[in-house]
Parts: sequence; structure tokens; C-alpha cells
Amino acid sequence: MDIHKLRLFTALAETSHFGRAAATCHVSPSTISRNLKQLEEELGARLMERDNRSVALTDQGHQFLQFARETLQQWETFQESLWAGADQLKGQLSIYCSVTASYSFLYDILTEFRALHPGINIKLHTGDPAQAIERITGGFEDIAIAAKPEKLPAGLDFKPIARSPLVFICAANSRNTPEQERLWKHRPMIISEEGLARERFNQWCQQERISPNIYAEVKGNEAIVSMVSLGFGVGLVPLIVLENSPLKEQVRVIEGQPDLGPFETGICVLERRLKSPIVSALWQQIADKAP
Repeated sequence: MDIHKLRLFTALAETSHFGRAAATCHVSPSTISRNLKQLEEELGARLMERDNRSVALTDQGHQFLQFARETLQQWETFQESLWAGADQLKGQLSIYCSVTASYSFLYDILTEFRALHPGINIKLHTGDPAQAIERITGGFEDIAIAAKPEKLPAGLDFKPIARSPLVFICAANSRNTPEQERLWKHRPMIISEEGLARERFNQWCQQERISPNIYAEVKGNEAIVSMVSLGFGVGLVPLIVLENSPLKEQVRVIEGQPDLGPFETGICVLERRLKSPIVSALWQQIADKAP
């Protein structure tokens, strides 16, 4: 199996677009299309349904994508093991985190790492923290900053770096009567679509026997703070997100907070990825600094 072909296929699967995949891999769209056709002929299976605009994985395509990611990771680990005896590690490290985590934790984590290993290229993706663990288990990233779930998936290692309570917030300039303030639980709610905060919110609603008035379901805690600051409703976010938000003066924590349990943030990695000298180097640095 040609490693280059696997890279082109995974790029197409992740972008679902011939042009964007071609730009990512620095090849022509026709090269991407030809590569897909050759793979399908070699495998005797249709991997993607496509039209002039986009592509979508078939069931066989999803299976092959998992194989492709695992094969590429094994190849990269082998390459890195050959370079491990050199003066400097070389290669690429893929990291996923939220925007808040990128400036709350990532700077401290990477400052020393970059100084020790200047030959390693950092590939950073930011997005909804609720998807962080899925990005790791799906083979999209090497390491992610994520909220610790109630139960860790098998084969996943997690090192905590911070704890923060979940807090309900409203617009700082909201003018409510004392009676309206006491009824904040029934005001329009802006909450995460998925993830730990959403799970805790659902549990709390069940315990309080509340039928929530959900105004919006949002990807990303930063967007929740933004919508709350505009007066659209009450939001639920980790306190650390609020403290690091440029809009923190535009919102306030509601009094009489229920205890929804801690929001524990940490670094996660698949245990098998620790065979990579590059991933292991960062993981060991984090372990050495762990409290």
C-alpha cells in the first residue's frame, strides 16, 4: 500500500472536497480524483460517493479510513523511531483544543517543548471541546486538551491540568426584578450541543424536574458567552472560559449557583500513540510537571 495514496485519501475524507484536499496536499484536484479511483480499483470497493461539488464516504470508505489513519500513524511512529537516535527529534505533532485552551494552557505546555525540540512541527486544530476525545479516538489528532468524561474510553490515557466549576451566566446589564431573578431557571437557556457540560445540564434538569426553555444549542463555549452577553438568555460554561473571555465584563455569574460538579480539563492521548517518540516526548514533559 502506497503511503502517499493513504495521505491523499485521508485528506479527501476529512475535507469532503476535491479542491480543498488538493490544496492541503499541494497537488491538483485531478491527482486526488485519480488516486481515489486507483484505490477503489485495487480494493474492488466503492469508497466514496461523489458529485461535482463534494464527496461522502460509503460504509466501506469509513472502514478504509480507519485503516488508513492507523497505517499512517504506524508509519509515522516507525519513521520517528529511526530519527530518535539523532540529535533532534523531527516530524509533526497534531494537537486539538478549544480556543480558550489554546491561550489558557497551550502556551505553557509548548514553550519548553519547542525549545527542546525545534525540529518538530506543531499542527494545531481548534474547535468544540466536546469533540476533543472523539478526535483522538478517531485518529484525527495525536494529543488533545479535553474535559474528562464520566468514563474514559478504553485505551485512552488522561492527565489532568486544571479543574473549574460549571456556572450559569447572564448578561451583566440585564434588568430583572428580584422575582424574575429567582426564576432564572426558567429563562431561555443557551447550552452546548454535546459534551460534559450538556450531560451535567441534563442531569440537573432531571433532578430539579425542570423542562428547560432551550433558546439555542451551541458548539463551543466561547459562542455561549457571546450570545449571553447580547442578552439572548442564560448560558452554562466552565468558569475558566468566562475568566479568559474578552467579554467577561459583559456577563455575570448568577447568584445561588447549583453545584454541577467539577469540569476537569486535561491532556489525552491514545496509549498506543505513546510508542511515537514525538508524542511520548510531549507526554513525558506533561507528566514531569503534573502536580
